[in-house]
Amino acid sequence: MSEIKKTRTITEEELTEQRGYADQIAAWNHAYAKETGLHRGYYIQTFGCQQNEADSERLAGMAEEMGYVPVDTPDGADLILINTCAVREHAEERALSITGQFKHLKEKNPELVIGICGCMVSQEKRKERIKKSYPYVSVLFGTSMLYRLPEILYTYLHEKKRLFYLDAGDSGNIAEGLPVRRGDSKQAWVSIMYGCNNFCTYCIVPYVRGRERSRSPEAILEEIRTLITEGYREFTLLGQNVNSYGRDLEENIDFPDLLERICRLDGEFRVHFMTSHPKDATQKLIDVMARNEKAAKHFHLPLQSGSDRVLAAMNRRYTIAHYLDILAYMREKMPDITVTTDIIVGFPGETEEEFLETLNAVERARYDQIFSFIFSPRTGTPAAEMEQLPEDIKQNRMARLLETQNRIMLEKNRACIGKVYSILVEGASRGDKSMYAGRTEGGKLVHFPADEALSLRGQVVNVKITDAETYHLWGTIC
Repeated sequence: MSEIKKTRTITEEELTEQRGYADQIAAWNHAYAKETGLHRGYYIQTFGCQQNEADSERLAGMAEEMGYVPVDTPDGADLILINTCAVREHAEERALSITGQFKHLKEKNPELVIGICGCMVSQEKRKERIKKSYPYVSVLFGTSMLYRLPEILYTYLHEKKRLFYLDAGDSGNIAEGLPVRRGDSKQAWVSIMYGCNNFCTYCIVPYVRGRERSRSPEAILEEIRTLITEGYREFTLLGQNVNSYGRDLEENIDFPDLLERICRLDGEFRVHFMTSHPKDATQKLIDVMARNEKAAKHFHLPLQSGSDRVLAAMNRRYTIAHYLDILAYMREKMPDITVTTDIIVGFPGETEEEFLETLNAVERARYDQIFSFIFSPRTGTPAAEMEQLPEDIKQNRMARLLETQNRIMLEKNRACIGKVYSILVEGASRGDKSMYAGRTEGGKLVHFPADEALSLRGQVVNVKITDAETYHLWGTIC
């Protein structure tokens, strides 16, 4: 493990310096637009989790502050940023493959700036590979360097030299007040903390995002107040382990306290959060959720495995009995709560009997949805050095897990028929433009006729469920 660094809030002087760089680039871009009638565009490709999505919203905000305008495809961009994920090897290779496709754009437009950022590039091996094999990549910077995008871009534009930064010396920082460009929905990501201290043996996150560091409650509450005034109706609080929130702050505050404060804010909204670590999920948190209407009755609680031995090998620090006790208390306090989870299939050394323990846990927990993953070794983690299972065994177990969960999910969805849910309208259904789509408080996807909802995007409507399938529900506005 690397040395734990103290959380540092980026000073106003440092942010002012970055705004100075942004202003100079903006003046350059505005002069170009005045001369040519054209606007330089930016395009962001995002891989990975919700935290990466939130980071990209800040990258977009800074790009627009610098005078760039968003474009729908990379072909029309003058600035391309690839925000990467490092959780699985496949995600890294896909990001590099996409980057390779931008080579011809650089050949057509030598002035194009291509930047790679995010979790993947916080690894020295990736930095060196990109430096040697992707000569058309202009800049590279890690997650905690995100706030310095104006400086990085300004330096490149003036020196025309490729720039490669890791997070050395900066991995414990928090930058407040960055510009944000959110999507056109009324849902917003709100990061409450960064990093992770847990060091699960399969996970690279603590090595690429640094140790846990919490934003101040005042900054979080102010951000949400602003979003409420702007008409946002749903917030998802983000952290690698939100249940660890506040442990590094001088103020005596934990995550349940923060959630309670948010729920007391004026306005009509509901608040979700992810992700919770079972070892830190408390009855206090469940009680806060149960007594606050604005707290969405949805809990994402990763199981990962139903075997105590495998959980210990993963360094998860809870047992299946403890996990199921949390679940039982949750359903006692909130009988209609939606529960989702993550499960890893084929962890090194997992026996058939241990996999059957996972299937048994899924039967007992009766999740509304699972996000399942075949174990993929990540170089640099302890699990990558363990003896791996054959691929065909992992594939077989994954198929059996999905068969079990799909049956349970369909049963639970059919139990929704006849019920009325408050739905946040997201927009037209992807598969059928004659239907609109939205989600229940617990995140279940619901489709309903579009002609009744054409002007309701971003609004909350009551929908009665008329039919159910494995992955979504059907309904009508009532």
